[in-house]
Amino acid sequence: MQPVIPPSVEALNVVVHRTQVPLWMPWPLPVGWLFTGVACAGDDRTGGRATAVACTGPGPLGGMGELILVAEELGVGLGARYAGMDGPDPGPHMNVEKPPQAKVLAAGRPTPLWHVAGAPDDRAVFAGEALGMWLWAVVWPEQSGLLMYDELVLTDLRDAGAEVELVPCGALSPRLLGP
Repeated sequence: MQPVIPPSVEALNVVVHRTQVPLWMPWPLPVGWLFTGVACAGDDRTGGRATAVACTGPGPLGGMGELILVAEELGVGLGARYAGMDGPDPGPHMNVEKPPQAKVLAAGRPTPLWHVAGAPDDRAVFAGEALGMWLWAVVWPEQSGLLMYDELVLTDLRDAGAEVELVPCGALSPRLLGP
């Protein structure tokens, strides 16, 4: 795990150019939401093998909500860390025999997400596959998981170009610092 990077457009640009995996963010951000930090797993030689982007804003039922979107290669475990779960991958905790509980549009592709069972009660956890990588969505508090039913549009910030300069930044999310 690399050090967590506080939210700024400059820091986001550095991660965009170093990572080998998607850097997912709802774009446009929901009204009132801000980018609140980014974390990576990997090394300087091979680049990021996992990314976590944090956003904070008004929850759908009032109060503040937090969302961490994780993209990772199989077996890395960054998503499981934020989900508060054992094991590196969500597969054993998802029932893909049932219809997905949420759908997002990731890089222009409809992407189903399934509820991940076994997470702590203070958060909602969804996972699926996008661009050949695990996509985790971890939302606090649990009732803010309703945000995932709005069919969010996720953009891989590696493909956003100059739009990265428009990302509104807030204070660093303490959720990025530890589970």
